[in-house]
Amino acid sequence: MITAQARPHSVRDVTVLGYAIRVAIWPGNPQSAEGNTPLLMMNGLGGRISMLTPLAESLRGVEVIAFDVPGAGDSPPPKHPYILPMLASLVRRMLTKLGYSTVDVFGLSWGGMLAQQFALQNPLRCRKLILAATMPGLPMVPGSPATLYRVSTPRRFNDPDYLRRVAGDIYGGALRSREIPVEQHAGRVSRRGYLLQQLAVTGWNSHWFMPLLRQRTLILAGNDDPIVPLVNARWMARMIPNSRLHVINDGHHFFRTSLEETRDQMLDFLLNE
Repeated sequence: MITAQARPHSVRDVTVLGYAIRVAIWPGNPQSAEGNTPLLMMNGLGGRISMLTPLAESLRGVEVIAFDVPGAGDSPPPKHPYILPMLASLVRRMLTKLGYSTVDVFGLSWGGMLAQQFALQNPLRCRKLILAATMPGLPMVPGSPATLYRVSTPRRFNDPDYLRRVAGDIYGGALRSREIPVEQHAGRVSRRGYLLQQLAVTGWNSHWFMPLLRQRTLILAGNDDPIVPLVNARWMARMIPNSRLHVINDGHHFFRTSLEETRDQMLDFLLNE
Protein backbone atom coordinates (compact mmCIF):
# COMPACT_ATOMS: atom_id res chain seq x y z
CA MET A 1 0.00 0.00 0.00
CA ILE A 2 1.20 3.52 -0.78
CA THR A 3 0.55 6.75 1.05
CA ALA A 4 -0.16 9.59 -1.36
CA GLN A 5 1.80 12.77 -0.71
CA ALA A 6 -0.08 16.02 -0.30
CA ARG A 7 -1.01 17.53 -3.63
CA PRO A 8 -2.09 21.19 -3.75
CA HIS A 9 -5.80 21.66 -4.37
CA SER A 10 -8.41 24.36 -4.08
CA VAL A 11 -11.77 24.22 -2.29
CA ARG A 12 -14.74 26.41 -3.06
CA ASP A 13 -18.51 26.56 -2.75
CA VAL A 14 -20.57 26.66 -5.93
CA THR A 15 -24.26 27.61 -5.91
CA VAL A 16 -26.37 25.89 -8.56
CA LEU A 17 -30.16 26.27 -8.67
CA GLY A 18 -30.10 27.31 -5.02
CA TYR A 19 -27.97 24.33 -3.91
CA ALA A 20 -24.65 25.16 -2.22
CA ILE A 21 -22.12 22.52 -3.29
CA ARG A 22 -18.63 22.13 -1.80
CA VAL A 23 -16.11 21.41 -4.57
CA ALA A 24 -12.42 20.48 -4.46
CA ILE A 25 -10.15 20.66 -7.51
CA TRP A 26 -6.69 19.14 -7.92
CA PRO A 27 -4.97 20.75 -10.97
CA GLY A 28 -3.54 18.49 -13.65
CA ASN A 29 -0.25 18.71 -15.47
CA PRO A 30 -0.54 21.61 -17.95
CA GLN A 31 2.42 20.23 -19.92
CA SER A 32 0.72 16.89 -20.59
CA ALA A 33 -1.78 16.68 -23.42
CA GLU A 34 -2.90 13.30 -22.08
CA GLY A 35 -4.12 14.92 -18.89
CA ASN A 36 -6.42 17.38 -20.61
CA THR A 37 -9.65 15.53 -19.77
CA PRO A 38 -10.50 16.20 -16.11
CA LEU A 39 -11.76 13.40 -13.88
CA LEU A 40 -15.00 14.03 -11.98
CA MET A 41 -15.32 11.94 -8.80
CA MET A 42 -18.71 10.95 -7.37
CA ASN A 43 -18.65 9.70 -3.79
CA GLY A 44 -20.48 6.99 -1.90
CA LEU A 45 -23.43 7.23 0.48
CA GLY A 46 -22.66 9.83 3.16
CA GLY A 47 -19.16 10.26 1.77
CA ARG A 48 -17.27 13.52 1.99
CA ILE A 49 -14.42 14.84 -0.15
CA SER A 50 -11.79 13.74 2.39
CA MET A 51 -12.64 10.08 1.73
CA LEU A 52 -11.51 10.50 -1.88
CA THR A 53 -8.52 12.73 -1.15
CA PRO A 54 -5.83 9.99 -1.01
CA LEU A 55 -6.96 8.62 -4.38
CA ALA A 56 -7.24 12.08 -5.93
CA GLU A 57 -3.76 12.98 -4.70
CA SER A 58 -2.30 9.78 -6.15
CA LEU A 59 -3.59 10.51 -9.68
CA ARG A 60 -0.76 12.89 -10.50
CA GLY A 61 -0.98 14.55 -13.87
CA VAL A 62 -4.77 14.23 -14.00
CA GLU A 63 -7.00 17.14 -13.06
CA VAL A 64 -9.50 15.88 -10.47
CA ILE A 65 -12.82 17.40 -9.41
CA ALA A 66 -14.62 16.10 -6.32
CA PHE A 67 -17.73 17.42 -4.63
CA ASP A 68 -19.98 16.84 -1.65
CA VAL A 69 -23.50 15.82 -2.68
CA PRO A 70 -26.16 18.10 -1.12
CA GLY A 71 -26.61 16.84 2.42
CA ALA A 72 -23.16 15.20 2.63
CA GLY A 73 -19.88 16.64 3.85
CA ASP A 74 -19.89 20.43 3.74
CA SER A 75 -22.83 20.77 1.33
CA PRO A 76 -26.03 21.70 3.21
CA PRO A 77 -29.01 19.32 2.93
CA PRO A 78 -31.53 20.22 0.24
CA LYS A 79 -34.98 21.37 1.29
CA HIS A 80 -36.77 18.83 -0.87
CA PRO A 81 -36.22 15.20 -1.91
CA TYR A 82 -34.57 14.52 -5.26
CA ILE A 83 -34.03 11.60 -7.63
CA LEU A 84 -30.86 10.62 -9.50
CA PRO A 85 -31.85 12.18 -12.85
CA MET A 86 -32.36 15.50 -11.06
CA LEU A 87 -28.97 15.22 -9.34
CA ALA A 88 -27.26 14.29 -12.62
CA SER A 89 -28.70 17.47 -14.16
CA LEU A 90 -27.49 19.48 -11.17
CA VAL A 91 -23.97 18.06 -11.60
CA ARG A 92 -24.04 18.98 -15.30
CA ARG A 93 -24.93 22.56 -14.40
CA MET A 94 -22.19 22.58 -11.75
CA LEU A 95 -19.61 21.55 -14.34
CA THR A 96 -20.81 24.26 -16.69
CA LYS A 97 -20.52 26.86 -13.95
CA LEU A 98 -16.99 25.65 -13.18
CA GLY A 99 -16.07 25.93 -16.87
CA TYR A 100 -15.81 22.25 -17.77
CA SER A 101 -17.30 20.72 -20.90
CA THR A 102 -16.12 17.10 -21.24
CA VAL A 103 -15.02 14.99 -18.28
CA ASP A 104 -14.16 11.43 -17.39
CA VAL A 105 -16.30 10.19 -14.51
CA PHE A 106 -15.40 8.01 -11.51
CA GLY A 107 -18.33 6.75 -9.43
CA LEU A 108 -17.84 4.97 -6.10
CA SER A 109 -20.60 2.80 -4.60
CA TRP A 110 -23.70 5.06 -4.38
CA GLY A 111 -21.81 7.51 -6.58
CA GLY A 112 -21.45 4.77 -9.17
CA MET A 113 -25.20 4.78 -9.65
CA LEU A 114 -25.12 8.56 -10.08
CA ALA A 115 -22.23 8.14 -12.53
CA GLN A 116 -24.25 5.72 -14.67
CA GLN A 117 -27.18 8.14 -14.71
CA PHE A 118 -24.88 11.06 -15.59
CA ALA A 119 -23.31 9.08 -18.44
CA LEU A 120 -26.75 8.23 -19.83
CA GLN A 121 -28.00 11.83 -19.71
CA ASN A 122 -24.76 13.42 -20.91
CA PRO A 123 -23.20 11.18 -23.56
CA LEU A 124 -21.30 14.07 -25.14
CA ARG A 125 -19.94 15.39 -21.84
CA CYS A 126 -18.83 12.05 -20.36
CA ARG A 127 -15.86 10.59 -22.25
CA LYS A 128 -14.91 7.59 -20.10
CA LEU A 129 -16.58 5.94 -17.12
CA ILE A 130 -15.05 4.21 -14.08
CA LEU A 131 -17.48 2.33 -11.85
CA ALA A 132 -16.02 1.24 -8.50
CA ALA A 133 -17.64 -1.02 -5.89
CA THR A 134 -21.04 -0.16 -7.28
CA MET A 135 -24.26 -1.74 -8.46
CA PRO A 136 -27.03 -1.52 -11.08
CA GLY A 137 -29.84 -0.96 -8.56
CA LEU A 138 -32.65 -3.39 -7.86
CA PRO A 139 -32.82 -6.20 -8.64
CA MET A 140 -29.29 -7.05 -7.54
CA VAL A 141 -27.49 -9.56 -5.35
CA PRO A 142 -27.40 -7.76 -1.97
CA GLY A 143 -24.92 -7.97 0.85
CA SER A 144 -25.77 -9.71 4.09
CA PRO A 145 -28.72 -8.35 6.11
CA ALA A 146 -26.40 -7.47 9.00
CA THR A 147 -24.17 -5.40 6.70
CA LEU A 148 -27.07 -3.65 5.03
CA TYR A 149 -28.54 -2.79 8.44
CA ARG A 150 -25.26 -1.21 9.53
CA VAL A 151 -25.04 0.99 6.45
CA SER A 152 -28.71 1.99 6.62
CA THR A 153 -27.91 4.75 9.12
CA PRO A 154 -25.03 7.26 9.28
CA ARG A 155 -23.86 5.98 12.68
CA ARG A 156 -20.53 4.74 11.27
CA PHE A 157 -19.69 8.30 10.21
CA ASN A 158 -20.85 9.95 13.42
CA ASP A 159 -19.43 7.47 15.96
CA PRO A 160 -15.69 6.79 15.47
CA ASP A 161 -15.56 4.08 18.15
CA TYR A 162 -18.45 2.23 16.50
CA LEU A 163 -16.75 2.52 13.11
CA ARG A 164 -13.55 1.01 14.47
CA ARG A 165 -15.50 -1.96 15.81
CA VAL A 166 -17.53 -2.74 12.69
CA ALA A 167 -15.36 -1.50 9.80
CA GLY A 168 -14.04 -4.96 8.98
CA ASP A 169 -17.51 -6.47 8.89
CA ILE A 170 -18.95 -3.62 6.80
CA TYR A 171 -16.15 -3.09 4.30
CA GLY A 172 -14.35 -6.46 4.29
CA GLY A 173 -10.98 -7.00 2.66
CA ALA A 174 -7.91 -5.51 4.30
CA LEU A 175 -10.03 -3.73 6.91
CA ARG A 176 -10.83 -7.08 8.51
CA SER A 177 -7.32 -6.95 9.92
CA ARG A 178 -6.36 -3.29 9.56
CA GLU A 179 -7.63 -0.28 11.51
CA ILE A 180 -9.66 2.12 9.40
CA PRO A 181 -8.31 5.71 9.07
CA VAL A 182 -11.21 7.27 10.95
CA GLU A 183 -9.96 10.80 10.31
CA GLN A 184 -10.99 10.45 6.66
CA HIS A 185 -14.58 9.97 7.88
CA ALA A 186 -14.33 12.95 10.24
CA GLY A 187 -17.34 15.21 10.61
CA ARG A 188 -20.93 14.38 11.29
CA VAL A 189 -23.24 13.23 8.54
CA SER A 190 -26.69 14.79 8.41
CA ARG A 191 -29.44 12.23 8.98
CA ARG A 192 -31.67 14.17 6.61
CA GLY A 193 -29.02 14.30 3.91
CA TYR A 194 -28.27 10.59 4.34
CA LEU A 195 -31.96 9.70 4.08
CA LEU A 196 -32.41 11.83 0.98
CA GLN A 197 -29.49 10.05 -0.69
CA GLN A 198 -31.16 6.72 0.07
CA LEU A 199 -34.51 7.94 -1.24
CA ALA A 200 -32.85 9.19 -4.42
CA VAL A 201 -32.02 5.64 -5.52
CA THR A 202 -35.25 4.03 -4.32
CA GLY A 203 -36.84 2.39 -7.34
CA TRP A 204 -33.88 3.34 -9.55
CA ASN A 205 -31.98 0.85 -11.66
CA SER A 206 -29.72 0.85 -14.71
CA HIS A 207 -30.57 -2.61 -16.03
CA TRP A 208 -32.60 -1.17 -18.87
CA PHE A 209 -30.05 1.40 -20.01
CA MET A 210 -26.67 -0.27 -19.38
CA PRO A 211 -26.67 -1.62 -22.97
CA LEU A 212 -27.19 1.97 -24.17
CA LEU A 213 -24.03 3.33 -22.53
CA ARG A 214 -21.42 4.07 -25.18
CA GLN A 215 -18.59 5.32 -22.98
CA ARG A 216 -15.51 3.14 -22.66
CA THR A 217 -16.00 1.76 -19.13
CA LEU A 218 -13.71 0.32 -16.45
CA ILE A 219 -15.44 -1.62 -13.68
CA LEU A 220 -13.46 -2.08 -10.46
CA ALA A 221 -14.65 -4.48 -7.77
CA GLY A 222 -13.33 -6.17 -4.66
CA ASN A 223 -13.61 -9.93 -4.24
CA ASP A 224 -14.47 -9.57 -0.53
CA ASP A 225 -17.10 -6.82 -0.56
CA PRO A 226 -19.85 -7.38 2.06
CA ILE A 227 -21.91 -4.44 0.73
CA VAL A 228 -21.83 -5.15 -3.02
CA PRO A 229 -20.95 -8.78 -3.81
CA LEU A 230 -18.70 -9.32 -6.82
CA VAL A 231 -21.43 -10.99 -8.89
CA ASN A 232 -23.02 -7.57 -9.43
CA ALA A 233 -19.89 -6.23 -11.12
CA ARG A 234 -19.70 -9.30 -13.33
CA TRP A 235 -23.29 -8.69 -14.44
CA MET A 236 -22.57 -5.03 -15.20
CA ALA A 237 -19.52 -5.99 -17.26
CA ARG A 238 -21.75 -8.27 -19.35
CA MET A 239 -24.39 -5.59 -19.85
CA ILE A 240 -22.29 -2.49 -20.60
CA PRO A 241 -20.78 -2.52 -24.11
CA ASN A 242 -17.10 -1.63 -24.42
CA SER A 243 -16.45 -2.34 -20.73
CA ARG A 244 -13.94 -4.44 -18.86
CA LEU A 245 -13.84 -5.70 -15.28
CA HIS A 246 -10.82 -5.66 -12.99
CA VAL A 247 -11.15 -7.55 -9.71
CA ILE A 248 -9.06 -6.42 -6.74
CA ASN A 249 -8.20 -8.78 -3.90
CA ASP A 250 -9.77 -6.57 -1.25
CA GLY A 251 -13.09 -5.26 0.07
CA HIS A 252 -15.47 -2.36 -0.51
CA HIS A 253 -12.82 0.25 0.34
CA PHE A 254 -10.14 -1.05 -2.04
CA PHE A 255 -9.78 2.51 -3.34
CA ARG A 256 -7.93 3.24 -0.08
CA THR A 257 -6.59 -0.07 1.19
CA SER A 258 -5.39 -1.12 -2.28
CA LEU A 259 -4.63 2.41 -3.38
CA GLU A 260 -1.64 1.61 -5.57
CA GLU A 261 -3.45 -1.03 -7.63
CA THR A 262 -6.54 1.17 -7.94
CA ARG A 263 -4.44 4.14 -9.04
CA ASP A 264 -2.49 2.10 -11.61
CA GLN A 265 -5.65 0.64 -13.13
CA MET A 266 -7.29 4.05 -13.35
CA LEU A 267 -4.28 5.83 -14.87
CA ASP A 268 -3.75 3.10 -17.44
CA PHE A 269 -7.41 3.27 -18.41
CA LEU A 270 -7.61 7.07 -18.50
CA LEU A 271 -4.35 7.75 -20.28
CA ASN A 272 -3.62 4.67 -22.40
CA GLU A 273 -6.91 3.09 -23.48
